Amino acid sequence: MARNDMRFNPFYRNDDKLRAQQQLEQLQARYVGTGHADTTKFEWTSNIQRDSYASYIGHPPLLSYMTIGMGEPKERVRAALIEKMIQPVGKPPEVQD
Repeated sequence: MARNDMRFNPFYRNDDKLRAQQQLEQLQARYVGTGHADTTKFEWTSNIQRDSYASYIGHPPLLSYMTIGMGEPKERVRAALIEKMIQPVGKPPEVQD
């Protein structure tokens, strides 16, 4: 029996499953980027890119490292990253009915 495999554990109760499901729902309600069963590939990749750009902007040493490599001023790169956050992976796909 695998250590993390709770299906065969006699001490694992349905209450634990319910609690885990409720915690997952709370996490998904609190943080948009965690995704859910209906998350599309476009939404998922957009969230990943936005999180990456936010991390680059939020960590000044990383932003400085990027600006040195790009040969651009820090504020210009920061503004470009913020601009990219609007549509990080391009336009959304057409919705088919």
